[in-house]
Amino acid sequence: MDINIKVKIDSPDIMNALLALAEALPQMKLDTATSVKEGQTTEIKAESKSEEIVQAGKDEKKEEAPKPITLEEVRSKLSSLSQNGKQAAVKALIKSFGVNKLTDIPKEKYPELLKSAEEI
Repeated sequence: MDINIKVKIDSPDIMNALLALAEALPQMKLDTATSVKEGQTTEIKAESKSEEIVQAGKDEKKEEAPKPITLEEVRSKLSSLSQNGKQAAVKALIKSFGVNKLTDIPKEKYPELLKSAEEI
């Protein structure tokens, strides 16, 4: 018995597509052969509790922990300000945190630094 399955995934949710396929296979009757014409496709949309749980988990994570601000993001913002002729303001901003270099500012203060930079 030859079974050929062609799966075309047009989204980043590969896991959801594989789960839908895994759910559909046991429901198929394999005792009779079905011919499928070239190019004929069937869309299967599976909504399972596991998908809902995954989505709920993602939503909770987004609410709990905001994305931490990285040094690269801060450096990018300050660099664009410097290139717009505000070098003195950027230097004064860094010194206002009690340091001489951007890399000496603790990561915990990056949100405050970005907020101050946006006000310039």
